[in-house]
Amino acid sequence: MKKLLTGDKVRFLNTVGGGTVKGFQNKQIVIVEDEHGFDVPVLITECVVVESASDEKMGKSSEDYETKSGSELNRTVKTDAKESVSQPEAKADKYYEPEETVEGENITACIAFLPMDIKSLSTSTYEAYFVNDSNYYLSFNYMSRENNIWKSRYSGIVEPNTKIFLEEFDKSALNEIEKVAVQFIAFKKEKSYKFKNPCSVELRIDTVKFYKLHSFKENDYFDDDAIVYYIMRDDIPEREILVSAGDLERAFKEKLTETKRPARQRIERKERNPIIEVDLHINQLLDTTAGMDNAAILEYQINKFHEVMTSNLKFKNRKIVFIHGKGDGILKTSLIKELRKKYPGCQSQDASFQEYGYGATMVIIK
Repeated sequence: MKKLLTGDKVRFLNTVGGGTVKGFQNKQIVIVEDEHGFDVPVLITECVVVESASDEKMGKSSEDYETKSGSELNRTVKTDAKESVSQPEAKADKYYEPEETVEGENITACIAFLPMDIKSLSTSTYEAYFVNDSNYYLSFNYMSRENNIWKSRYSGIVEPNTKIFLEEFDKSALNEIEKVAVQFIAFKKEKSYKFKNPCSVELRIDTVKFYKLHSFKENDYFDDDAIVYYIMRDDIPEREILVSAGDLERAFKEKLTETKRPARQRIERKERNPIIEVDLHINQLLDTTAGMDNAAILEYQINKFHEVMTSNLKFKNRKIVFIHGKGDGILKTSLIKELRKKYPGCQSQDASFQEYGYGATMVIIK
């Protein structure tokens, strides 16, 4: 493998990115200045030279190197002095213009844990995600601590308004994540932005929660219930800690634990507990009532009520407004009777008078 020189332009082997060699921390670590001007410590064995500083002086360009295939470049990289391996070439994602929101100018970020099989918590594995709910790119490092030593579990850049997969683990690894920390810096690409202070937050994960179904709750970022630990909310860190320069150096020098390529997903906010309206007036349920007496009509309306209730019982705190009209009160009385008899756990009350007058009842699923 060709020896790296200050000024060489390199590409990272197993992660997206690259930059210019700025210096050397020791015999194993090189300092690379990336496209944003940040100094990144990287293992020398994780760098591939795409433009040599010495060749540039001699008139050779990066095009001379591009004529080599990715496999030819990779064959020059050695994991140690004796054994060489071939690695896939990392390619940069296509640049895109992220959609910004007004609330996204204040950074909110969190770690979320989701069970792979919520019906079998005793045997289920778990997934961990880092959520960036802001208009900023976040260059972050996610780490865990054991015996006062930090271990980097994932580091990278997460795009604005995006959640990124960190790792999958089983219950045998819960002890490893009892104490975790996240550090990040925020920036935008090719546009002006407000300066944000670097964030460094340590979290204590209550691993007992992973055994309890009620610990996994509805949230803004996933369709499934999750355990969410916030790192920052509206630019305010949950708990800011002071980390020594030595701790930072050790965290970034740790080799990243191998995992599957992260699946980036856009954050789509969902409306929480939308109110469902069901009009029980018979002319809204049937085109014609020919041949039906009052008893048959009432039975049809009550059956529709049960149909709606049954399909929504799994959605806790969901609100359903049944519009029955004022009339003689027979339909309303029948609904209340059925609620108390078959759905005693649900709550009921008169719906908004301003919107429905006296002719509607709201049911809250419990």
